[in-house]
Amino acid sequence: MLRRMEHLETFSAVNIYAFPPAVDTFEFNTQLKSLSFAETDLSNLNPEVFRPIEKLLSLDLSKSKMRSLDFLVRANLSALRYLKLSNNELTVINETVFHSLPSLTYLDLSNNPFTCECSNAGFIQWAKNNKQTQVTNTHLYICYFPVDKRGSLLLDFDIHSCWDDGNFFYFISSTSLVVLTILTSFIYHFLRWHLTYTFHLFLAFLYDNRKRKRGDDHQFDAFVSYNVRDEDWVYREMLPVLEGEQGWRLCLHHRDFQPGKPIIENITDAIYGSRKTICVISHHYLQSEWCSREIQMASFRLFDEQKDVLILLFLKEISSHHLSPYYRMRKLVKKRTYLSWPQAVEHPGVFWQNVQRALQTGDALTENTDLLTGPGGS
Repeated sequence: MLRRMEHLETFSAVNIYAFPPAVDTFEFNTQLKSLSFAETDLSNLNPEVFRPIEKLLSLDLSKSKMRSLDFLVRANLSALRYLKLSNNELTVINETVFHSLPSLTYLDLSNNPFTCECSNAGFIQWAKNNKQTQVTNTHLYICYFPVDKRGSLLLDFDIHSCWDDGNFFYFISSTSLVVLTILTSFIYHFLRWHLTYTFHLFLAFLYDNRKRKRGDDHQFDAFVSYNVRDEDWVYREMLPVLEGEQGWRLCLHHRDFQPGKPIIENITDAIYGSRKTICVISHHYLQSEWCSREIQMASFRLFDEQKDVLILLFLKEISSHHLSPYYRMRKLVKKRTYLSWPQAVEHPGVFWQNVQRALQTGDALTENTDLLTGPGGS
């Protein structure tokens, strides 16, 4: 019908369309300046219908059952100056949609069922303060919702309470975020190992309780805790004697840990599944995070069960000065006798006999045994 009216500038349809106009309705009417669709159901209006008529100056969509103005964002109405949306079903107005209408100077939203809540605070402020667009009869806009505000004026709604609550919320949120960031940083840098140690002790405590209730026997005579860089010494010197000659059942990381099982669970199982734990200590051992966790777990078992379950075997001579950063290790060395491989080089047979005696000792906890030891641990 409108295809041949290429120079049409004004179009008005009052109570004619039963449904919103098709997208291509004004495809050939690019000169259209004024458009009215009063008394038409435009609740599902497609904004693409306005694409061809970008020169439109006046738009009347009153009595059209409209519930939202979001279509204006994509309507391409940059030249629009006059907009009438009275007698619709608009409850909340998002004032940001009017940023898509840079030329708008007149806006009529009369007789809409406005909500007097903070959701309309932005529109109320915009209607009062904007200098370009005249929002006609704003002082007569009536609240319909909520029920306790029905009949009151929209402009009488106190929007400052909305800003105050919002500012307070943002202040609390930002402050909490800053405090949380600082606290997390502090914990990571200063308390990380304490928390890790506590967590592992808790796991060990649960494991020990379960094991006691079941009354399980030990699968191994000793779990050997060592650094991978000392593995050659373990396989070349230790295994042939302790397993080959003396017949002890030893648990080793790379040989006896269960594939696919979390490493911390493997460590816990190895320590509590063995009668004793042999710690092969070297500089590499002290610098290893996993070795540190192993000796921490073994130390907890020592203190918790009050049994002689820990054997310290120093692969290298390490002075008290070098042990000072490792507080728990230094404390153990001070309180317990330990075996020293460097001092046993000339008498390896005696050294392995002492290891055998340490493995043969019962569960009674003693701080001094007659073993070949290094220099004083103090």
